[in-house]
Amino acid sequence: MTIMIPAWVDGKLEPVEKLAAHQLGLKHKAVSVFVMNRGRVLIQQRAMGKYHTPGLWANTCCTHPEWDEDPADCAVRRLNEELGISGIYPAHRDQVEYRADVGDDLIEHEVVEIFVADAPDDLKVNPNPEEVMAIEWVGFYDLAAQVARTPDKFTPWLRIYLQEYKSAIFGDLVRAG
Repeated sequence: MTIMIPAWVDGKLEPVEKLAAHQLGLKHKAVSVFVMNRGRVLIQQRAMGKYHTPGLWANTCCTHPEWDEDPADCAVRRLNEELGISGIYPAHRDQVEYRADVGDDLIEHEVVEIFVADAPDDLKVNPNPEEVMAIEWVGFYDLAAQVARTPDKFTPWLRIYLQEYKSAIFGDLVRAG
C-alpha cells in the first residue's frame, strides 16, 4: 500500500509518497507522541523491519499523518496501531521543525506536531511486532542521561527533541528538576 503524506514541493503542500519524501529530503508533516506517567516516559525500540532507524529507541510513537488527516486523529490512530494503546487522547503541546539524516541516504525534514498524554497506572500496552520490538518506561532524567551517554542507541529525532525542545515537550518536568 502506498502511503501519501503531506510534503512541501516547490513551496506548496502536496501529497507525496512517504519513501520518496525521505529520499528527496522534502519538508513534510509529522506527529510525535509522548505518553507519560508519574515523570516517566514510555519509549519504544523500533522493529528491525522498519525501513529506517531499525532497532533504535524512540519516543512513544512517531509517524506521518496521511494526506488530509488531522494530526490529533493521527496521534490516536498510531498509538493504537503501533502500541495497542486506546482510550487516551493526547493533547497538542507544540510544533517543532528539524532535519536529520536517518541513514541509507534518507532524510527526515519534519514539521512535527508534538502531543503529550498522561497515562493511567494501569495503561495496557500491546506492541505490534511489525512496528515495535520493545517498550520501556523510563524516568525523564534517566532518559536524558541515557541519550547523552549512548546517543547511537536512540533515533536522531529523540536526540533532537531532548537537546533542543525538552522544555516545550516536557514542560513541568524540566522546570521541576
